[in-house]
Amino acid sequence: MNNKNEGLRETNFSFPKQKNLFKGKVRDIYEFDNLILMIVTDRISAFDVVLPQPIPYKGQVLNQIAEYFLDSTKDILPNWKIVCPHPMCMLGHKAIPFKVEMVIRGYLSGHAWREYKDGKRSLCGQQLPEGLKENDPFPHPIITPTTKALEGHDEDITPDEIISAGLVSKEDYEKLENYTLQLFERGSQIAKQKGLILVDTKYEFGKLNEDIILIDEIHTPDSSRYFYAEGYEERQKSGQPQKQLSKEFVREWLMAQGFSGQDNQEPPIMPPDVIHEVSHRYIELYEMLTGKAFQPINYNNLEEELPKSILKYL
Repeated sequence: MNNKNEGLRETNFSFPKQKNLFKGKVRDIYEFDNLILMIVTDRISAFDVVLPQPIPYKGQVLNQIAEYFLDSTKDILPNWKIVCPHPMCMLGHKAIPFKVEMVIRGYLSGHAWREYKDGKRSLCGQQLPEGLKENDPFPHPIITPTTKALEGHDEDITPDEIISAGLVSKEDYEKLENYTLQLFERGSQIAKQKGLILVDTKYEFGKLNEDIILIDEIHTPDSSRYFYAEGYEERQKSGQPQKQLSKEFVREWLMAQGFSGQDNQEPPIMPPDVIHEVSHRYIELYEMLTGKAFQPINYNNLEEELPKSILKYL
């Protein structure tokens, strides 16, 4: 466990009635009979590789943005959150997750742009119009689902393939599409009010009893791409790259150091000024999206505070 303002790299708590501990790229997930405790660490991943150094306050930012949007969308459908006992963690219902991730895109960016640039005009069964440039808006948002890979990369999949493979029933898939469109519209509205554009994102859903609920994170910079709205049109017209708040800054820095996640590549060590810049960008996005001043946690007391705050809810 790192502290002293270096960030939280990992946790290894042992709680009463704990059934399992799973460590993802960023989250430490503690499982109980009917509950999930998700501690969002300060680990950061890029190119499917967890980088050696944590980013201070990143976990707090992700957790609190997710909490903000879960609370802002619970009128659309229920979600897994019960309570946030501490700024870095969330306790919620354990649901049975669907084996697909619902990716939705309002703009031709990232993976969709790379496919389009290679000449493809169909993505996950969605037809893409001719004549688009990188970061142009689609005529309407498109849903491009992926499989949920336990290891390696998620794979694009069409709705027909999802249903025929029995991953999701036709009836449930139609509901997932409907919820995805509503959530994206709400997220886009909130982002617009704050001077941002929600470019693309992904949602994960599960079943709690027979009800579909939203699980995991929502609209965070780790699962979503945001552009600054101011100057977007001018940058598009002049062919300039869009100014964005996302992990893209980290990917670009890594690539400039010659690292792109290839086999046998060691990720470079980030100097303090780069770590500070990444941390600052996460905090900036939190403040822009929520309209609240960021209140940083005290890392020095974290090892005692985290379990103490959680135990009262278990």
